[in-house]
Amino acid sequence: MSVKKYDASDIQVLEGLEAVRVRPGMYIGSTGPRGLHHLLWEIVDNAVDEAVNNYADAMTVTLHGDGSASVTDNGRGLPVDPHPQLGVSGVEVIFTKLHAGGKFNHDQYQYSGGLHGVGASVVNALSLWLTVEIERDGGRFSMRFESRYNPTLQKTEAGKPVEPLKRVGPSRSHGTKVRFMPDSAVFEDSRFSAETVRRRLRDLAYLNQGLSITFIDENAADPAERKQVYLYEGGIADLVRDLNKDKTPLHPAPILFEGTRDGIRVRAAIQYTDDFTENLFSYVNNIPTGEGGTHEAGFRAGYTKAFNEYARRSGCIRDKDPNLSGEDTREGMTACLSVYVPNPQFEGQTKSRLGNTDVRPPVEAMIAEKLGAFLEDLKNAEVAQTLVEKAVRASKVREAARKARDLARQKNQLEAAPLVGKLASCTGRKAEENELFIVEGDSAGGSAKQGRDRRFQAILPLRGKPLNVERKQLDKVLGNEEFRTIITALGAGVGEDFETPQLKYNRVIILSDADQDGAHIRAILLTFFFRYMRPMVAQGHVYIGLPPLYRVQRGSTTKYAYDDAELRRITRTVGRDYTVQRYKGLGEMDPEQLWETTMNPANRKLLQVTLDDAADAERMVSLLMGERVDPRREFIIRHANFNKRDTFQEFDDKRKAAEV
Repeated sequence: MSVKKYDASDIQVLEGLEAVRVRPGMYIGSTGPRGLHHLLWEIVDNAVDEAVNNYADAMTVTLHGDGSASVTDNGRGLPVDPHPQLGVSGVEVIFTKLHAGGKFNHDQYQYSGGLHGVGASVVNALSLWLTVEIERDGGRFSMRFESRYNPTLQKTEAGKPVEPLKRVGPSRSHGTKVRFMPDSAVFEDSRFSAETVRRRLRDLAYLNQGLSITFIDENAADPAERKQVYLYEGGIADLVRDLNKDKTPLHPAPILFEGTRDGIRVRAAIQYTDDFTENLFSYVNNIPTGEGGTHEAGFRAGYTKAFNEYARRSGCIRDKDPNLSGEDTREGMTACLSVYVPNPQFEGQTKSRLGNTDVRPPVEAMIAEKLGAFLEDLKNAEVAQTLVEKAVRASKVREAARKARDLARQKNQLEAAPLVGKLASCTGRKAEENELFIVEGDSAGGSAKQGRDRRFQAILPLRGKPLNVERKQLDKVLGNEEFRTIITALGAGVGEDFETPQLKYNRVIILSDADQDGAHIRAILLTFFFRYMRPMVAQGHVYIGLPPLYRVQRGSTTKYAYDDAELRRITRTVGRDYTVQRYKGLGEMDPEQLWETTMNPANRKLLQVTLDDAADAERMVSLLMGERVDPRREFIIRHANFNKRDTFQEFDDKRKAAEV
């Protein structure tokens, strides 16, 4: 056995921004759409931090026609004076040095979303070019950075200054404008999504009461959508109203709590509806925390404590009765929790869960104090009574559903009985390697069972359309055989008791037909996971399988197309005399075809379901799966194209005409 030489000369030292170019995923999570937009969020967050700390009240985000993006604020303006140690301008330090910034102490920013000092420099490193314009100290300054390939070094030198910062004229204003062009060589797709940007800016305007955010999309086809201004004087109370606009509130105005304790600033807005699920949307320093954390734990603990104390004092629950559970007290609640923390510790650079143990106690104490005072105030007696009565009813329903819940959680022979003939388990025992296909129909389920790799793939056929769980209490959900089977198969509990580490499968893949019924089944299953197993969605365990729409056959050559565009590419290359089969359902595929196209990890296409914006997901689920018909009809009329023909049929007609 030969041993390859390995010595100190093999050790690479990545200097400056080179490390970002080599491993971009370490800094922005991925080079897909999420990573691309993370660049914009870094610059947007810097502008918002000026507003959070009372230095700015307006900002503008623009998606330019050339594919670049810019962010302008009326804050103090980035420092333009020379850095005392490095001898170059503060602007150059910020955009060329990793872990350099003004947020490591609290002299300039008491609260900030970006504490790693890498945001601006990472954006520069992953851009073709970046320009900065600053107005402050009576002058207007500018600087440009570019990433260029160095043929001598045979590598791209990232984010190099074209020239030092220069003063280009006088100015009486103050603020900063950053414009950058993402490098298409780094990203899978370097085009920003206007809708993604719009949603994020709208939520930031809700979270920062009185901050005016202007969004300009130069690429919008509709002139009315090219410029929008977001300004909410009601702040997060307006956000809660918006989330509940397609529901029935139990009290007209959201309940608002705010205060500061131990350096932690807390704001919470709460409004109950006649729904049966809890919807808590949390943020830390304006960063959405879809996976929760210690601030959410403190909110729930303080809320449950104060609620039970009031319920006992008011006589709604007697001394001998057990306390209301947190799940009972929050049934039907829509809440926004916005917390500002001097030194937040997030899990990873993409910031989805807060880990600071010192945040929970002050949040818990403040929420308990504020809620207790609200419930005891005679002006709120009617609302307090309504909320307590709803919680008591929820407690009774919960007790009635306890046996069904235990049935779904316990792992005994009696529980397994409903799965006989349904679940085809895999032989592997490592949950992190296993995947469960939830398949529409017995026919497709049979093919999937025969075609799978039984070492790591389990199959659960659905024998009917599951219950739409929107506005259904847990006892009704557990009464549905299909969902009871899914809960038992996953083995991680349901609702408040759901525990992601207990999942038996790392991937849960929804596999349904590419028609209206299949789409409806996907929507129903996603609604269930969102309402009763949300952490599973937030942590990326849910996927949608994408079976092919077409099978192209020419002689012994077989190719599959997953959409019309791919079909066009295939038919242009296979030559004449081919046949095309349009799959109407999964049941039309034999086991070998289903494995080859949809289940084989080497060939298949999966769409991962993510929860980048939980508030927007709440809006869509309520709109599309709720009981109100008119808002749903308006949405469909606005977004559906009823005049669209079958695009392949049109294409095939033209092909045949050309051949004739």
